[in-house]
Amino acid sequence: MLAKSLIIFIVVGIIAGFGIGIYTIDYKTNNQLVFVDGSSISIVTEKFDFKQDELIEIKIINSGTNTLTFLNSSCDLKITGLFGILIYSPVYPPVSFTLAPMGEVILSWDQIKNNGQLVSDGVYKISVHGIDSDGNTVEKSTTVSIWK
Repeated sequence: MLAKSLIIFIVVGIIAGFGIGIYTIDYKTNNQLVFVDGSSISIVTEKFDFKQDELIEIKIINSGTNTLTFLNSSCDLKITGLFGILIYSPVYPPVSFTLAPMGEVILSWDQIKNNGQLVSDGVYKISVHGIDSDGNTVEKSTTVSIWK
């Protein structure tokens, strides 16, 4: 009787692991770049999972049909922990600029916090926001994972 229940538990575990794996792959491979009519920003990284000390290249793309205005050339980039605690925000002069439709800005993050320390492994939220031609705020965020 014990052997039969053990086999059932193993089969259920394998099926559950396979289902969670499929869900995780689908969750991690969402499209970062989708062009739409109206106002939209997209944040594109080359991948979702990074090793510690690896340079993270962040492309901010105007994926809408309206011109966007940003208050500084970093597109008000903020990198936070999942609970919203600010980890990194680049320091740029407060000179506004516009980004035409399909235009892009490329920024890099070396995984150094604002206080000069290296971030620990975990999940981090990258967010940007700008203003469209109608004065509406346009925001976008994505997450990246950093592993040892």
